[in-house]
Amino acid sequence: MDEKDLEVLVEGAVRYFESAVDRAAAVGTPWLLTDRARPVLSDYTGMIGVSGARRGCIYFTAPSAMLRHILLRHGESAIDGEAMADVVGEVANVISGNARRVFGRDFAISVPDVFHGAPPTGGLPLGERAFVIPIDWKQYRAALVVSLAA
Repeated sequence: MDEKDLEVLVEGAVRYFESAVDRAAAVGTPWLLTDRARPVLSDYTGMIGVSGARRGCIYFTAPSAMLRHILLRHGESAIDGEAMADVVGEVANVISGNARRVFGRDFAISVPDVFHGAPPTGGLPLGERAFVIPIDWKQYRAALVVSLAA
């Protein structure tokens, strides 16, 4: 995973916010997660498993307030945990889907595994290197975490 690969994923995140909520997101400086036992997590997380030429996971994690705001921008009236889980899964899926178009057929992605709070039993399948990419939208901060190995 190099800088160019990370840029593809970041562009997917930015594109989501520009098209789905009509407002650009600011991307912070990516940093390397050094303690895999303490992953970066927020209220809701949508994780995509990756297999093929690259293996690992990509996940998008965001606070409830941000997801509520996105739902309001979509004109949703039912803003509950299920709706927030749907949004975080949608964002993760859009980002990964955009990456698949760039990386090709050997970049196989799973359906999103969405959870609230702590990850399900077994934790997150983080490899030796995981990059955390902060994403700011309005006054909220989310993160895109990329852990892929060739």
